[in-house]
Amino acid sequence: MAAAKKADTKKGRTRGAYFNVVGGKVTTGKKYCPRCGPGIMMADHKDRTTCGKCGYTEFKK
Repeated sequence: MAAAKKADTKKGRTRGAYFNVVGGKVTTGKKYCPRCGPGIMMADHKDRTTCGKCGYTEFKK
């Protein structure tokens, strides 16, 4: 007896939702990590922005 496949239930936003296309130019809504470089985006919290890869944190005023 084969088990039924579970539906893929991905929570959150997809990777393409972080980019905006305006007239042929692509921009990002998030900031890149200054330590890791382009390609690694920082997470926005209410009091800080944090890199999930290296742990770099910038606090908001």
